[in-house]
Amino acid sequence: MNKSDLVEFISGNLPSLAARDVEVIVNTIFDCMTEQLQHGGRIEIRGFGSFEVRTRRARLGRNPKTGASVDVAERRVPFFKVGKELRERVNHE
Repeated sequence: MNKSDLVEFISGNLPSLAARDVEVIVNTIFDCMTEQLQHGGRIEIRGFGSFEVRTRRARLGRNPKTGASVDVAERRVPFFKVGKELRERVNHE
């Protein structure tokens, strides 16, 4: 499912909202989540999971084509940890 599928699904379940309004709502939620992660925050959605930013250390990598050593800088990456309820539903249904 991609974002447009999500908007279409929500619009189908809530006929009182126009698809354009649902799209604005979905974009606002994603923008808010992105902003929170950019500032190093954590997002927890009970029963679903949590999002956080983790820092990957700087390291020495290799160029796969030439085999030359390459310095890879430290960087921050988003990380998702699945919640217990979602994990159980996926494994048992």
